[in-house]
Amino acid sequence: QVEVVESGGGLVQPGESLRLSCTASGRFIAINLMGWYRRAPGKGRELVARIDSVGVAVYGDPVKGRFSISRDNAENTVYLQMNNLKSEDTAVYYCSMGARTVADGWGNYWGQGTQVTVSS
Repeated sequence: QVEVVESGGGLVQPGESLRLSCTASGRFIAINLMGWYRRAPGKGRELVARIDSVGVAVYGDPVKGRFSISRDNAENTVYLQMNNLKSEDTAVYYCSMGARTVADGWGNYWGQGTQVTVSS
C-alpha cells in the first residue's frame, strides 16, 4: 500500500504565498512522477505542475511564472511553492504519486486533498 498525505493549505490574501508539501509512505519500490492537480468549485480537475525523477517540471498555463514544483527523493516528498496567489487559484489541491509496488507494479496514488482559498 502507498499512502499520500498533503499539507500546507489555508486561507491567504491575493498576492500572498503558500507552500504545499506532499509525502508518500508505505511499501513501494520507486516513485517516478510526482504532481499537483487542483479542482475548483464547478470545474474539472486540472494539472498544476508535475515533476519527473530527474527534476524535469511541467506547469499548467495558469500558474506558469508564479508556482514552482520541487522534490526531495530521499524523503519521497514533493513541494509546490505558490507565489502571487490569485482568487482563481482557489481550489482543492491534490497530490499524485506514480509509485511502483511489488504486488501491483506501477500505479497512481492520490492524497486526500488540501484546500487553498485566496480571498481578501
